[in-house]
Amino acid sequence: MKDNLKEYISKYISLSESEMTHFCDLFQSKSVGKKSFLLKEGDVCDFEGFVTKGLFRIYRTHPNGVEQILYFAIENWWLTDLDSFTNGSFSKLHIQALEDSEVLLISKNDKEYAYDNIPQIEKLFRIMTQKTHIALQHRMMNNLSKTADQLYLDFIEKYPQLSQRLTNLQIAAYLGISHEFLSKIRKKLFINK
Repeated sequence: MKDNLKEYISKYISLSESEMTHFCDLFQSKSVGKKSFLLKEGDVCDFEGFVTKGLFRIYRTHPNGVEQILYFAIENWWLTDLDSFTNGSFSKLHIQALEDSEVLLISKNDKEYAYDNIPQIEKLFRIMTQKTHIALQHRMMNNLSKTADQLYLDFIEKYPQLSQRLTNLQIAAYLGISHEFLSKIRKKLFINK
């Protein structure tokens, strides 16, 4: 499981073999069954996770019961509730496995330890944070300027390996539209082919 993490890290920073081993040893592996929760709203998120197998959704539930998916996490993607993890606050999010999954978890204390003892790790997480901010900025701009049809087409083009593993209901919750509206979009696109 940790080979995926090592490969990921090596894309962004250079560590000695001993630093790499030391950092990766700070992670604990966890298997999460399909439909099981890694985090529930109201808990404190005490981890950042690196997905080595499977698929997760990170979402919130509105008071009216409507679910809004903030993002998905598949192999070699990270997951956490950053607000809860950073501030020790109660989470407003759920993290749920959509498939049988495996994840490597690092605690806040171990991450801070890594910052203090393996200086390149701060660079790694800075790069990751920048990439996340760019992705969020693109998503916000797209949501403000594109139609639902365009958002759906962009999603399946950008994440073809992900869109095939999701239900229409899950894609609709990510796009912020109803399942019925997504069905109309898909039908219209199919007719226009």
